[in-house]
Amino acid sequence: MPSEKEKMLAGELYDAGDPELVEERTRARRLTRLFNDTDEIQMDRRDELIRELFGDVGDEFEIEPTFRCDYGYNISVGENFFANFDCVFLDVCPIDIGDNAGLGPGVHIYTATHPIDAAERIKGPEFGDSVTIGDNAWIGGQSVINPGVTIGDDVVVASGSVVTKDVPDSVVVGGNPAQIIKELD
Repeated sequence: MPSEKEKMLAGELYDAGDPELVEERTRARRLTRLFNDTDEIQMDRRDELIRELFGDVGDEFEIEPTFRCDYGYNISVGENFFANFDCVFLDVCPIDIGDNAGLGPGVHIYTATHPIDAAERIKGPEFGDSVTIGDNAWIGGQSVINPGVTIGDDVVVASGSVVTKDVPDSVVVGGNPAQIIKELD
């Protein structure tokens, strides 16, 4: 029988109250608290904490505090990644972000979700679906990326957008729900 963690990572219904998962979230909370408590000259300490928290990270990256996540180990970011202030990643499933990607302030990326059926939802199980963001993507401030979304390479997501569906390469999307505004050369 698979563990609750195995079910979570597979995108199946799981119990978030499982002791192993509670312990792992507590670890992530401790590391993000330590990260968020650093000051502007402690760049080496920030680097060390993110490398301990994330599953994989490129050689060059910058994340501005505050930052929050559920587990951390499900997050992979490529080379030359940038995240501005107040980003939140709910990473019950993998969040994979390519090279040269940037996030404006307050971007939220969600892999966590809940059953639509009220009776099932009230019982408490959760599940998730991975998010992938391609190379050279820019996600404007206060945007939300929903579970299961893939954003292609060379994409711009306008500020305040809610991305609910996959986005092809080389476009600008915006709105709620996000729609293609412009194709890029």
